[in-house]
Amino acid sequence: MTYQLLYHHDIADDLAHIPANIRKRLQKAIESRLILDPISYGLPLRKSLQGHRKLRVGDYRIIYRIETDQIIILKIGHRRDVYLSVLHRLTKPI
Repeated sequence: MTYQLLYHHDIADDLAHIPANIRKRLQKAIESRLILDPISYGLPLRKSLQGHRKLRVGDYRIIYRIETDQIIILKIGHRRDVYLSVLHRLTKPI
C-alpha cells in the first residue's frame, strides 16, 4: 500500500535549521522507508504522544501519525528537542 504524504506547514522552518547532507538523508528515509511501510519502520510513541510514531535517521527524528492512507509529518528535528517542540504543533492545524 502506498501512502500519501502530508506535511505540517512549519516543516520548511524545521528543514532550514538542518544541514544539507542530513536533509538529503531525511528525504531518502521518507521516500524509501516511510512511504512504503510506516508501521514497520517507525516506532510508536508513548504518553502525551500516543498515537504518533517516530522514524529515526541518525540523531534526527521524523514525528508522524498515520490516518487511513495518509502519513502526516508533524515535526522533523534533532532528538534533544523534537519531542517537546512537537507538542506545540499538535494544537495547530496542518
